[in-house]
Amino acid sequence: MSNSEQTIIDTILPKLEPLGLLVEDVTVVPAGKRRLVRVLVDRDVALEKAVEESIEPVTLDEVTDATRVIDAELEASDVMGEQPYVLEVSSPGTDRPLTLPRHFARNVGRLVTVTLDDESRVAGRITRADDQTVEVTPERGGKKAGAATDAEPARLNYTSITGAKVQVEFTRGDAADAVGEDV
Repeated sequence: MSNSEQTIIDTILPKLEPLGLLVEDVTVVPAGKRRLVRVLVDRDVALEKAVEESIEPVTLDEVTDATRVIDAELEASDVMGEQPYVLEVSSPGTDRPLTLPRHFARNVGRLVTVTLDDESRVAGRITRADDQTVEVTPERGGKKAGAATDAEPARLNYTSITGAKVQVEFTRGDAADAVGEDV
């Protein structure tokens, strides 16, 4: 991350906190005579206690509110300088890797594939996440089935995880009812 991107984060973050949002990432790229400023915002997840239930995703209304706040703050400050820019605000997509404890907590109830430092993989549904560990419960029949097995959940320390991605599901059957989510 460049200094200008970090400066943007430092400028807008205090204004997003009252909305219950945080800045996940900022990128600034040239776009002809302008610059494209992409800001990813997500719901702030408190990890004082373990998260065991799914967390609602950021809504379009919240992204709209965040866009207004960010635009006003960038216009009021000199962080963007004189060159024109286009602002794009969104939430992280499912293709974004899970790298921080809050990412895992934010995805409780979702199907994931986790790669560990010994190059082994664990696939299953995140059933619990705290500031030190994530619990992944394997499912019978792999990714497609969606039914829990009798297998013990894997409790993984974040320090042993080298990669993790959410697996996109188009239908979840009984698993959606168990988590209380409609997909």
